[in-house]
Amino acid sequence: MMIHASGEDYLEAVLVLQKKQGMVRSIDLARHMGFSKASISHAVGVLRDGGFLTMDEDGFLHLTDIGREVAEKIYERHCFFTKHFISIGVDPETAEADACRIEHDISAETYERLKESITKE
Repeated sequence: MMIHASGEDYLEAVLVLQKKQGMVRSIDLARHMGFSKASISHAVGVLRDGGFLTMDEDGFLHLTDIGREVAEKIYERHCFFTKHFISIGVDPETAEADACRIEHDISAETYERLKESITKE
């Protein structure tokens, strides 16, 4: 199943929240992302139907293997771009916002080459 940038953002947010607090419910995701509970509920349903996450009987969200793979890929890119934008003098808030946009659109090949070229310096 194809996943859009917004879906990647939801998965990344679940991963970040899991790292911070362990267990994650939809309400935690809504607070973190600043979206309504209805929006989160819809997104969670779409991601669950796509096989990217599950919800247990207590309402906790869990990334599936493919969901974790997508989330970790996006989170790695997000951290990479944010860090490097800040290191060249970009305001942290702007760096964060720009990283969030770029992380979805850059090809795997370009990202890997960019990573290689920066780590060589």
